[in-house]
Amino acid sequence: MPRGSRGPVAEQASQEIAHWSCEAYLFTSHRSPKYLLRLLLKYPASGSQVRRAKLSKSLYTPRIPRSAVKSQASLSMFTYINPAVRERLIRDGKLLRINNEGHEVDMAEAPAPGLHVNILGPIPLPLARGHAQPTVRWYASVRSTELSEVEQLAGTLREQGGQHLFSHLASSMAVNSVLVIGKPEKSENPLVRVHSNCLTGDVFGSRRCECGPQLESALDRIAKDPEGGYLVYMSGHEGRGIGLWAKAATYLLQDAGENTYQANRSLGLPDDSRDFSDAAVLLKYFVHGRRLRLLTNNPKKVEDLTALGVPQIERVKHVFGVDDHNLQYLKAKRDWGHKLGEEDISSSE
Repeated sequence: MPRGSRGPVAEQASQEIAHWSCEAYLFTSHRSPKYLLRLLLKYPASGSQVRRAKLSKSLYTPRIPRSAVKSQASLSMFTYINPAVRERLIRDGKLLRINNEGHEVDMAEAPAPGLHVNILGPIPLPLARGHAQPTVRWYASVRSTELSEVEQLAGTLREQGGQHLFSHLASSMAVNSVLVIGKPEKSENPLVRVHSNCLTGDVFGSRRCECGPQLESALDRIAKDPEGGYLVYMSGHEGRGIGLWAKAATYLLQDAGENTYQANRSLGLPDDSRDFSDAAVLLKYFVHGRRLRLLTNNPKKVEDLTALGVPQIERVKHVFGVDDHNLQYLKAKRDWGHKLGEEDISSSE
């Protein structure tokens, strides 16, 4: 067989790549940026094929001709923050870095050991959610280690004419958000919600859970509170940390009779694998050690944040969105330890 040609097995495998369901990317989205870069440079530039090729290192797919890469790259603008813009944002105080204690550190120096978070903002954001519909100040945050890897690999892609592939690198970063509502800087006891992202509830409006109503009600409660407050939106917490693909599988198991925690265990997954380290660092930075009122029915969230160094947390009950579609789900949460009374999980429908 001529060198560089593919045999029938490799040819068949390559064809299978093109027919795999694109949803498989959801299950494998936690690969490191370095691993992803190797795949982006090795496999064809088609977004669907790049995603599917991630499932196997052994499948042979030819490299993209450099001329084709440059031609395709010229058709799209490279949208990542370039070094000049980055320096301007730092000078303007719009981009900063904080350490594990929530203290600002020098962006020009390499981060010391431990968790460091980069924060970008504030960005005025008028919201069309809930009843109050406030204009908030949005801050985006990402771990410095993840951002540093992506920045370095983005430079490599730029040099090789692969700017159009950057969206695949960016998808590996977990970018969390902080919404500053009102003027909580002047408050001695701001109202806070740490909200785990939920695509089905927050975006689609699913009533299998109460996440969407909890999110909108938190925005309303904080906007109407004279103390103001913060909403921390954790982007990597889908399905209590198991991800969207596994969450979809648990829904099927729940439809077969298991509750939300039993379904996790059937898949060999923890009941709750969420990491609140980033949320704790952000609260240390924004709240500065003041007392805070946390909108949650989950004592474990209070315990986790306290263990991570967030002091003086008062739990405030936050029950919204209860109906016949999620009663069993809420009863399972109550039995697991959420502070929900019988009156909280009764539906009027």
